[in-house]
Amino acid sequence: MNWQKIAIPILGAGLVAAAWQAAGWQGVALAAGGIVMWALLHFTRMMKVLQRASARPIGYCDSAVMLNAKLRPGVNLLHVLAMTRSLGELQSPKEAQPEIFRWTDAGGSHVTCEFADGKLTKWELHRPPVAPDGPPPAAP
Repeated sequence: MNWQKIAIPILGAGLVAAAWQAAGWQGVALAAGGIVMWALLHFTRMMKVLQRASARPIGYCDSAVMLNAKLRPGVNLLHVLAMTRSLGELQSPKEAQPEIFRWTDAGGSHVTCEFADGKLTKWELHRPPVAPDGPPPAAP
């Protein structure tokens, strides 16, 4: 169970109740204004990330190797979208858990990420084999 879905509204209600005890209606107005401002900041961030992602091809990232280095377990999908500035290419069936997304770079390397309930659980980097530039140098 995701405790944040329960704890954040309870903390908000507790903050409003404490503001009522401390300053009456003025405290409630101040606390409610702060909560609304916090919600609007998160909403604005989410919209900006999605706006940037909509301007790029689905499943594309600048460097799969750098994305692989930046990923950490427990990071949410919105944070990964902000890092790649692109929506991931869905590899799993729609609405199925865990969700699997793939981001590919121009060199053909790709990172496949698995998200359970919106949190990154594991990821894997795949790099295509490198072809040699030519025949090996001859011995003198």
